[in-house]
Amino acid sequence: MMKKKIILLLVLLIAITIKPQQSPGKNHSKLNLECSNCHICDVPTKKDPCLIQCPREKIKTAYQKPEQTPELITINQLSDKYGPVYFSHRIHAQMSEMSGGCETCHHHNTSASILRCSNCHSSSRKRDDVSIPDLKAAFHRQCMDCHREWSHDNGCNTCHTLKKDLKDGKKDQNIQKKYAGKNHPVVLEPTKLVYETNSDKGKIVTFYHDDHTKKFGLKCETCHKQESCTKCHDVNRKNNDKPIKVITKKTFEEQHKNCISCHKKTENCSRCHSNKVLEPFDHAKKTGWALNKYHINLSCVKCHGTTQPYKKVDNKCLSCHKPWLEGKFKHSVTGLQLDEIHIELSCEDCHSDNNFAVKPTCSSCHDDYSFPKQKPGKVIGKK
Repeated sequence: MMKKKIILLLVLLIAITIKPQQSPGKNHSKLNLECSNCHICDVPTKKDPCLIQCPREKIKTAYQKPEQTPELITINQLSDKYGPVYFSHRIHAQMSEMSGGCETCHHHNTSASILRCSNCHSSSRKRDDVSIPDLKAAFHRQCMDCHREWSHDNGCNTCHTLKKDLKDGKKDQNIQKKYAGKNHPVVLEPTKLVYETNSDKGKIVTFYHDDHTKKFGLKCETCHKQESCTKCHDVNRKNNDKPIKVITKKTFEEQHKNCISCHKKTENCSRCHSNKVLEPFDHAKKTGWALNKYHINLSCVKCHGTTQPYKKVDNKCLSCHKPWLEGKFKHSVTGLQLDEIHIELSCEDCHSDNNFAVKPTCSSCHDDYSFPKQKPGKVIGKK
């Protein structure tokens, strides 16, 4: 009897000591997810979890750089009268970088590695859950819209080749060679886009694209997420400088969705709308402070931060450059190499109150000297 009690006591101690292991896939506390990513009600229960059927827009998808992806994928699971489809995966991965990356096609892929379409889509049309497209439908739904818009061709021969035309195997090899080592051409950004609208605030909208990407630091997917490539380059559309006519039935919020996040509704519409083509952003005209050669090529976020709208900064150097320690600052970066007499002086000897936004003064040491007539050293780059 005593022996049984000891055994039961040991089993109880072991049960208390050992903690049950959690499944790594179910440890939601370590994932960057909100409850609303998966549940549509405030209090999901085991009996009624309120799961969203397909949260493809909210769940983050695994990402791989285009150069890490396979160059060519052979799709031959569904070959009947057609031969295999050779899918130029890397080229499409490069194209997707503009519109959001892998999730453009791999819309429900939260694992560390990119999964095959067949992992979720059954090759059999007879399936239990008809809400998930079968494999053939999934392929065609992902491909057909873009290809139809691009080529204006509803035929199957864009991707498919009849089996009877592949008998000798040469055509099959030629198709594979066609995509070997091929990359998508570098995307050339437009300088500006001019839109013609029917707004009573101004018929013409001038959008300086390079300002927004190079100066304001916007990424392509900020505006072009889930957008068709044909919006910018259609094979039947000729490039010209004529205004792009905007015909839309969208609401104000829908039409201005990409712009309002930075340009609030309370701002004057004339910042974008006018009856003539507007000039590009000029820092001197807009702010009263002309950028010098050391700031002209900086992205706006370097000084104004990433929050929208941009925070205002003054033109006193110390608001961005701090601290400037004596003996550590190289004065030559300003274009003026101080001579031996002035190099040992403190900054405020020439820059009164350490205000570097105004020209330096010589009066603290000299009665008859003034800058820039007299310079305390040698101008860099000039003889």
